[in-house]
Amino acid sequence: MPGTLRFILGDQLDTEISSLRDVNASNDVVFMCEVADEANYVRHHKQKIAFLFSAMRHHAQALKDRGLTVRYTKLNDPENAGSFTDELARAVAEVEPERIVVTEPGEWRVLEDMRSWEGRFGVPVDILDDDRFYCTRQRFADWAQGRKALRMEFFYREMRRENDILMEGDKPVGGQWNFDKDNRETMASEVEVPAHHVFRPDEITYEVIELIKTRFGNHFGSLDKFEWPVTRPEALRALGFFIEERFSGYGTYQDAMKQGEPFLFHSLLSPMINCGLLRPKEVVDAALEAYDDGKAPLNAVEGFVRQIIGWREYVRGIYWLKMPDYKDSNELSATRPLPDFYWTGETQMNCLRQAITETRENAYAHHIQRLMVTGNFALIAGLSPAEVEEWYLIVYADAYEWVELPNVHGMILYADGGYLASKPYASSGAYINKMSDYCGNCSYSVSKKNGPKACPFNYLYWNFLIENEETLRSNQRMGMMYGTLNRMKPDKIDAIKEDSRRFLESL
Repeated sequence: MPGTLRFILGDQLDTEISSLRDVNASNDVVFMCEVADEANYVRHHKQKIAFLFSAMRHHAQALKDRGLTVRYTKLNDPENAGSFTDELARAVAEVEPERIVVTEPGEWRVLEDMRSWEGRFGVPVDILDDDRFYCTRQRFADWAQGRKALRMEFFYREMRRENDILMEGDKPVGGQWNFDKDNRETMASEVEVPAHHVFRPDEITYEVIELIKTRFGNHFGSLDKFEWPVTRPEALRALGFFIEERFSGYGTYQDAMKQGEPFLFHSLLSPMINCGLLRPKEVVDAALEAYDDGKAPLNAVEGFVRQIIGWREYVRGIYWLKMPDYKDSNELSATRPLPDFYWTGETQMNCLRQAITETRENAYAHHIQRLMVTGNFALIAGLSPAEVEEWYLIVYADAYEWVELPNVHGMILYADGGYLASKPYASSGAYINKMSDYCGNCSYSVSKKNGPKACPFNYLYWNFLIENEETLRSNQRMGMMYGTLNRMKPDKIDAIKEDSRRFLESL
């Protein structure tokens, strides 16, 4: 008797995913596939593809070990049809199921495909909620209703209250909701950076790496140092390493940057959380347990928890609330093409060279590198939102459109006109100099404001304010900056404009 065909996507590698919750091992078939369309719709970082394909293969084996029947299509299978829908068509023809069950995807374009399956295959298709999140899509929509702008801080507080996280009755632990001001210390040279734990590739991963080299050799990134956890047990070990060895310093130094140290005190757990190898709740619970056991201070725990129940949930809510039109806005009319150095790392600006080179090697950069180095430059240089957003989607192992797009479009580029962020996150070179040791090894001087040797961030920052004054002056949070700009002498304004013109034309 035909059973149910249960389709598992590459970012749903959780044995407790909603589409598997009532699986019948005797007659259901679990279906998974590696398809070229998903690897190529943007030219994803080689490590990102290798990470997901290896994790998928390991997950399929784990499901088989549970006694489930798994139909798995590898990328290089001769009959691979190349897309989710076409591969599903082959599976339906072979299995002849009575229905198809799938958990809703994380991306709008995939959901649109899913909605066509029932009509195409003539088989009932149940698209189940993805309940791995704290906040349902409907819950977020209810919270957002009637608000002109959606501020993460207020959403975050509601998530804290609803889930009784770091609460003492109706008050936050420590007497304040946010300890961000305590999380901005620079890395002194004597601070010892914890060791980075490496997960050695096994036979399955090596096979995948060779496949990626063959099929996607012209994609961005390096496979020379593939060190990601690709199984559930490895992901749990990675969580344990972070809690025991890095977490205590995470809060204080989470915004710091240090040359030659891409990981510092960061967890590196987001790729595993976003693909399903780790569950958000268990990660938050581990952080709370560490606080209770005295292994991590409150500023570290609150800052870490905020990233998961605050930012992660919040950007997902905005994505589903505003798609598919959200990505089409361009509030600041930015149109400049993405410079080649975003791919090569070949630039005299050391901060950008460090962040991009480390991204190419690791498929990773931490949030301040993303926001205040590569993102800050993209904002003040007026780079095209579509090109910048595609770059962010390509280069990071944890990037999926639902999490990447709101962060880049709204937070980094202010392209949504302040729907997500209360102001543009623009800065001069002074911020980068404060939070890193990059500037000491740069060809430019961060102390110089104008001229060929001046740090480009310095004059581009003011040029950005000049060029966007009509749009931004009314923003109350920009009042101090525009007050300073108003006091500048005409010759200073002319120098800013000329330095910016010269530099931008050279890109």
